Amino acid sequence: MSKLFSPLTVKSITFRNRIITSPMCMYMAQDGFATDWHLVHYGSRAMGGAGAVMLEATAVRADGRIGVGDLGIWKDEHTEMLTKITTFIKKSGSVPAIQLAHAGRKGSTWASGRDSQPLMPHDENGWKVIAPSAIAFSPSMQTPREMSLSDIEQVQQAFADAALRALTAGFELIEIHSAHGYLINEFLSPIPNKRTDHYGGSRENRSRFLFEIIAKIKEVWPSHLPIAVRISATDWMDEGWTIDDSIWLSNELSQSGIDIVDVSTGGTVPDAKITVGSSYQLPFASAIKRALKDRLLIGTVGLITNAHQAETILVNEDADFIFMGREFLRNPYFPLAAAGELRAQPPVPKPYELAFR
Repeated sequence: MSKLFSPLTVKSITFRNRIITSPMCMYMAQDGFATDWHLVHYGSRAMGGAGAVMLEATAVRADGRIGVGDLGIWKDEHTEMLTKITTFIKKSGSVPAIQLAHAGRKGSTWASGRDSQPLMPHDENGWKVIAPSAIAFSPSMQTPREMSLSDIEQVQQAFADAALRALTAGFELIEIHSAHGYLINEFLSPIPNKRTDHYGGSRENRSRFLFEIIAKIKEVWPSHLPIAVRISATDWMDEGWTIDDSIWLSNELSQSGIDIVDVSTGGTVPDAKITVGSSYQLPFASAIKRALKDRLLIGTVGLITNAHQAETILVNEDADFIFMGREFLRNPYFPLAAAGELRAQPPVPKPYELAFR
């Protein structure tokens, strides 16, 4: 039997296969609200056979957006359309998932496709960004306001409030975005975090912000539903966050009740030298999985583009889930084709069955 198309149960949720659509910013929302565009976009991936469909980075506060068009979940009104999306995803056989995020110092941009333009607070649609320390991501972007202890508490509560709204909307998996140089990752990395209080200095202190968010979320998120955390396993900088730090963090996450660690890399600084190629981030996921010895589930992502590549990763026990991004943009029905290549039973919607006889 194909490993890629074998089901996996995490707590009370069964994934029909190991393929998860990786969260990818679409910048198509209006004031954070999902539209029919999102229903069709995410619904297509569910009909296409994904084991779980994870919505893009969804801001827990208005100032937590990366760009003006980001999805939001900072007010109750956002849940109406999100509920329609989760309902369709579930009816199509996939697990509805959402990534909860705050952009930190990398927020306040206008973005569309490959184009991105920083917005200053005085610009139309711009806002003042916040971060653990008053250090800009790049010379062209804002210098953030260093967060006070009150700011920290408010943002942590915003994550918990967003998790409760996600539950109300019908999501069965949440992912806490702690990667790619956004706010939680900014606390974790010693490059953007120069604080001298108990949220800075040692990696234990720098991780405090994340673990306090997890604790608050667990007060409102049911224990029978899984929680994932996306991490950047390395900053790709000698003075930054390392794979050893990520192994330590993943062990701590397993002890805090996290079920899945979604392993990505980079994004903390603009000038990191990253060697990009097929499965280029897999060695980091593999190192974490082998170090933790099945104490939690590991997802891998990064230029995974075909069925046999994904199958080999799972057979070699380098990861438990395959997160796929760009390939799902090219082909929303990738799992149906992949199942055929691996001689597995494809998760075909009934109206499409004639094409797969």
